[in-house]
Amino acid sequence: MRSLLVLLAVLWVCDAVKFGQLCSGNPSNSRRTSDRWGQGQYGAGRGTRLHQGLDIKCSDGAAVYAPFDVTLNGKLTVYTDPTKAAINEGINLSGQGLCFKLFYVRPDRTSGTVRKGQRIGTMLPMQSVYPGITSHVHVQMCDKSDPTPYF
Repeated sequence: MRSLLVLLAVLWVCDAVKFGQLCSGNPSNSRRTSDRWGQGQYGAGRGTRLHQGLDIKCSDGAAVYAPFDVTLNGKLTVYTDPTKAAINEGINLSGQGLCFKLFYVRPDRTSGTVRKGQRIGTMLPMQSVYPGITSHVHVQMCDKSDPTPYF
């Protein structure tokens, strides 16, 4: 019974979590909708696969902020395709009971803790790889569940 109560408490806390501002210039975390490259919502089609994250608008070169107090858990590589080298960075984070990744971000550092609203990196130049796309940070949960409820 105690285990069930602990699990329910964790689920309740996570349900109350909302991401703060991710990018300078987008205080409301507006989402990428549809452009010539596709759509930014979780589950959107990507050829033979589905989009496993949520895209939040972010201008190339913009500052990226911690959405709440987080622990930086290392840098990540987004692609294996060398033609996408200009946007091939991201960071693993955890906080508020969540584990998530931010793609297309050059982290300022890759370990330690950061307080809500502090800068964690820079948005990479998406236009150089995907001309005409709505530049964005891709938010993906570590378990690949839908991040939409947190926005």
